[in-house]
Amino acid sequence: PKVYNDAQTFKMLASGDTMGVFQLESTGIRKVLRDLRVSSFEDITSAIALYRPGPMDIIPTFIKRKFKEEVVTYPHPDLEQILKSTYGTIVYQDQIMLIAWKFAGYSLGQADILRRAVSKKKLDILEKERIKFVNSSIRNGYSKDVAEQIYEYIIKFANYGFNRAHSVAYSVISYQTAFLK
Repeated sequence: PKVYNDAQTFKMLASGDTMGVFQLESTGIRKVLRDLRVSSFEDITSAIALYRPGPMDIIPTFIKRKFKEEVVTYPHPDLEQILKSTYGTIVYQDQIMLIAWKFAGYSLGQADILRRAVSKKKLDILEKERIKFVNSSIRNGYSKDVAEQIYEYIIKFANYGFNRAHSVAYSVISYQTAFLK
């Protein structure tokens, strides 16, 4: 949003001076903010979503790709429209749903079942969904290898992730508390 554009606030966030700032106080998130050189509301949203057990492993990749120190790649070109804003990485639960819709032709309701199974680490459901995802992707013209690779990419996110709306809502409060600080 245009109202969240105070240069001093971003300078403070990028320095990691965030004691008293909602969701941004821990040593780990402060390092992420410094490494990410937070300069936009979107950066706050990404940092909050990334600093979770599932997507945390991709923080170094996300940062390198943001600063063009690593080439942005996609397991399949059809993922670009879904993952471009996050430098080819899955950051939000919503992206899992869009991938399931795009590759396997899931309805949004079916994609939500997959999203919930991923977020709750329901291994039995995830294995059933693997078969469904791969077979549906093959019917949609993707190879079995690509379908399995994409599904594995989704599963790597499985530990815990935010949906984008949740991260944006947290970011609003984070920005506002940072601005007040």
